[in-house]
Amino acid sequence: MPAPYASHRAQIKAILRCWGMQEDNAEQTAEILSWADLHGVDSHGMSMLPGYDRLRRNGRIKVDARPSILRESPVSALVDGGGGLGHVPARFAMATAIDKARASGMAAAAVRNSAHFGACGFYTLMAAEAGLIGIACTSASGIQVAPTFGKQPRLGTDPWSFAAPSADGRPFLLDMATTTVAAGRIRNKANENQPTPPGWVLGPDGLPSDDPLIVSKGGSLTSLGGSPEGSSYKGYGLAVMVNILSACLSGSTLITDPMHTKQPQGMDIGHFFMAIDPGLFRDPAEFQAEVARFCGDLRATAPVDPAQPVMVAGDPQRANAAKRMADGIPVGPGLLGQVRQIAQAAGAEWVLD
Repeated sequence: MPAPYASHRAQIKAILRCWGMQEDNAEQTAEILSWADLHGVDSHGMSMLPGYDRLRRNGRIKVDARPSILRESPVSALVDGGGGLGHVPARFAMATAIDKARASGMAAAAVRNSAHFGACGFYTLMAAEAGLIGIACTSASGIQVAPTFGKQPRLGTDPWSFAAPSADGRPFLLDMATTTVAAGRIRNKANENQPTPPGWVLGPDGLPSDDPLIVSKGGSLTSLGGSPEGSSYKGYGLAVMVNILSACLSGSTLITDPMHTKQPQGMDIGHFFMAIDPGLFRDPAEFQAEVARFCGDLRATAPVDPAQPVMVAGDPQRANAAKRMADGIPVGPGLLGQVRQIAQAAGAEWVLD
């Protein structure tokens, strides 16, 4: 049965606290993870807890880490994530970029020595809600994607996000992996013993597969585009762009480096954030009105199927959030069983029943 948002968020926080995460960090991390589930980004919410638990038990992350600024200018900041999960340093970095952009018009922040930070869209939405344009991207821990024409996985899902404020209160919010689907959606299929749809994954032989575990057997996720004939070079190129911004700028270990995520401690994943004040170019209210008009024009496009209207990025997430806030957040039985075991092992209160 779907759980109320408040209970869902409280369960995540209870587990994080019992792992040793400090109160404020646990509150922020639980908010970001539950935000993903509320908005239908199930690949980046509660389903991440089993993986985070393995990292914690194997000494790969510092649960009590706090971010710090290593160097900065009026328009930039380099943040050290402290070897912990990425949610808190990512939020700190975007908040820093927003503050600097308010003063200087635009600013960027990079993070190194971090780990998985959840859904990119949470951070760009921070900028949009502040009246700014937001950009975010992150390198990855999992090597799961072969370059176009390649057979050996060399890249991750390498997601990025773009958000812009709108006068109608519905920001444009694009959050996407550079693969056909995020790895978490494949993980969710495995949790429930379901096959993957055609085009999501390839076997070690480079042929299509429906096995959600095939990547762990030497297979690969498909780059956006799916195949060379489908222009997979576009997803491949975007993945390289993400790594240049996230890893090369921050000084994080490259995903192609044999030591990537194999340091004595820490994942050393890099993130990148940028905030731009539209007021540098024109009246901010006029900009937001034009974004609203543009998105409204697109929504007004005649649909192929009247039952499926045309949407713009951000619309599906807002619809999911409204429905799940009212009806609760669904959690598959396979995942729920894993989270229950994690909570019991940590001594965390169980609040989802």
